Amino acid sequence: MWIIAAIICAALAAFVYKYVFRTSGPNPFDIDTRAPLKPLVTQKKEKNKVLKQGFLASKVPEKLDAIVIGSGIGGLGVAVLLAKVGKRVLVLEQHDRGGGCCHTFTEKGFEFDVGIHYIGDLLEHKPFRCMLDQLTNGQLQWEPLDNPFDQVVLGPPENRRTYPIYSGRNRFPDELKKFFPGEEAAIDEYMRLVKKAGHNIWFLGLLKLIPVPLAKFLVYTGLANRLSFFFHMASRSVTEVVNELTKNNDLRAIFSYIFVTYGNMPKDASFSMHSLMVCHYLTGAWYPIGGASEIAYHMIPIIEKAGGAVLVRAPVNRILFNDNKEAIGVSVMKGQEEIHVHAPMVISNAGIFNTYQQLLPKELQAMPAIQKQLGMMKNGAGGLSIFLGLTGTKEDLGLKADNYWIFTEHNMDELVETYLKGNREESAKSVPLLFVASPSAKDPTWEERSPGKSTLSLVSFANYEWFEEWKDDKVTNRGTEYKELKQIFCDSILEVVLSVFPKITRDKVEFIEAGTPITNTHYIGAPKGEIYGADHGTARFSAECNATVRPQTPLKNLYLTGQDVFVCGFAGALAGALTCGSVILNRNLHLDAIALAKKTKRVDTKKLK
Repeated sequence: MWIIAAIICAALAAFVYKYVFRTSGPNPFDIDTRAPLKPLVTQKKEKNKVLKQGFLASKVPEKLDAIVIGSGIGGLGVAVLLAKVGKRVLVLEQHDRGGGCCHTFTEKGFEFDVGIHYIGDLLEHKPFRCMLDQLTNGQLQWEPLDNPFDQVVLGPPENRRTYPIYSGRNRFPDELKKFFPGEEAAIDEYMRLVKKAGHNIWFLGLLKLIPVPLAKFLVYTGLANRLSFFFHMASRSVTEVVNELTKNNDLRAIFSYIFVTYGNMPKDASFSMHSLMVCHYLTGAWYPIGGASEIAYHMIPIIEKAGGAVLVRAPVNRILFNDNKEAIGVSVMKGQEEIHVHAPMVISNAGIFNTYQQLLPKELQAMPAIQKQLGMMKNGAGGLSIFLGLTGTKEDLGLKADNYWIFTEHNMDELVETYLKGNREESAKSVPLLFVASPSAKDPTWEERSPGKSTLSLVSFANYEWFEEWKDDKVTNRGTEYKELKQIFCDSILEVVLSVFPKITRDKVEFIEAGTPITNTHYIGAPKGEIYGADHGTARFSAECNATVRPQTPLKNLYLTGQDVFVCGFAGALAGALTCGSVILNRNLHLDAIALAKKTKRVDTKKLK
């Protein structure tokens, strides 16, 4: 019996090894493509020549190898990977500029980012940094945030407690212990669990790369949960885990605060997903020099060099299929005209719900395999953004290169639940959680580009249903009641900002605007106003869900990329692109990026000697 079991295990290991280490396809990380750094382009007209190339049928390249729907980092990422091995790729974006959540916009002389607030895990020569260097040919530069990079504020104005969050694998827990004497064991155990779960994320990628029958075998035998601590902890909520560690309510809040970065209150959030975010920032946090638009600006030319294009104002209204249910292209709306664009492969970065529910013919939507995937996922929380333009420099306003997480108290589950279940006008008057960041304070080029001005980007949550009645109105004219509701949110949130940042006064506020869930629907195509894609609750991180929702769809030649393939955020969407590229190119690009990171480190080290 033991001999048979050993043979089965050996065969299984060999089979997994074959797919994990497969290298038959072309490698986009074969050579180091970093080029000497070029001067930063600050002229918007020059940047817009790259970022705002409008769709025309005459601009579509001939003999396409692939079409990508959506120019967020998940779409641009896979397009660049394919371009680096000679593929001609067309990226189609419904908005008027490329970049998805990496785009910026300007109002009254203030430039605002919409989704890039800070990125972790960017130490030199680490795989993630190496991958980004290669996807931008070394032209995208990063500025580290201050340390502490986060400030967690708990309680009402009369009893506020502020806890600085430091980066550093040892410094993070060591600093916490200074604030919470007697809780050393709880902090150490939290760190042990976070690191063990977060570092096991590779198994999630494995389930998406190996053949479906093998993935199902690992799932249904329970081996996935036994072999991976990530999946072992995935069904446990953040609240459940941290409440077992300590009875100190403020420490529980500190353990949990980063849930805002993926959108689920702690009692609904998977501890494994939470662990990923904590691990992501253990080595520090960074911001793109020149602003978030630099990301797309340096990726698009690589796509173009291979004969492809990134075209905006190109809303895809359906994916085209032949009689064999194979994807053969897309239909783009140009005014009232449908323009068909054909390619042997279609890759969607539009999200699983848009792709399956909006872009497929009804008969294909009804396929059991499609419905099964949809049944495993649900829409994430609606996002609320406030954009604040201020008169004064960062020194004048007391702004630093860090983030503030402001909560009205430590009982985070209760705060969020009461807020989201409340009457919209009453909830708008008292937003219980708020993320506050200053892009202008983080970017060392800001003062040169926008002297005497500063910005704040604020993020919270809001129910899509609070705004749904205005979803079909013209985006610039949604009526008085809509504007009044937004104003309530703006007023109450501004009060919080003024109380936390004493150097910011009302006379310094030159511009304030709110982006609601239906704003997100219009500009980034989020069906329910979500900013993190599909929901990141415990169900999303079951082994079965991750073995089922993968880059290959049930329809031949149609692939998924981005957040919904892997996890949310910039790094998660890029991991989705890397996983999608691995499947298409038939090689493990994750391992290729690791190999190149090691190689470039050796080369760069020799140059310094």
